[in-house]
Amino acid sequence: MLSLLLGAVFFAGIHLGVAGTALRDRMIAALGRGGYAAVFSVASAAGLVWLAIAYARAPYLAFWGMLEWWKPVAIVLMLPAALLVVIGLATPNPTSVGQEGRLAEPPQGIVRVTRHPFLTGVGLWAIVHLIGNGDAASFVLFAVLAVVAVAGTVSIDAKRRRLLGAAWEPFAAQTSIVPFAAIAAGRNRFRPSEIGLWRWCVAVVVYALLLGGHAPLIGVSPFPV
Repeated sequence: MLSLLLGAVFFAGIHLGVAGTALRDRMIAALGRGGYAAVFSVASAAGLVWLAIAYARAPYLAFWGMLEWWKPVAIVLMLPAALLVVIGLATPNPTSVGQEGRLAEPPQGIVRVTRHPFLTGVGLWAIVHLIGNGDAASFVLFAVLAVVAVAGTVSIDAKRRRLLGAAWEPFAAQTSIVPFAAIAAGRNRFRPSEIGLWRWCVAVVVYALLLGGHAPLIGVSPFPV
């Protein structure tokens, strides 16, 4: 469990203490943008591997235990999580790495729903699993992933605002972090056709594969007993 806690501190530290902060700017100045990206990518990957290995080896200490009644809820919530993650990865977005040049383009597709679809989907996925598992190791793992994902949306916004200044504001005004918030406020419209049929299909296929492969790959059935 100690290794898992240390891994969580490391993973949260590099994302919350480096990415999106002035320290990141100083590291880019010292290493160059490419050098910083390489170092940060390696550190992030190492952090994820550390978390995965430590989680697999951690003892099972029940808090509230696995909630069978939560599994149908999780199955439902994992669909929007999968849609956000997969479609978000496949959609050009000014908040993504190296795509700041798209800031002048009007928000389209899933970006109309949230300007951080990938992180929002990861956050939802993590919270769903945190609630459903109910043990100490799962609490640490999914809590740090949820915190990093949610805080990451705010961190990226702050970084873009700091580096782009007034150019960031029109895009931010037309979009939102919270899904559908800008649409509900009348600042945007949801146009599902902009997402593209292929993105919808890929996301649904990924969801189905995750659902079907959860028991053989993870060892826990997503379906209630």
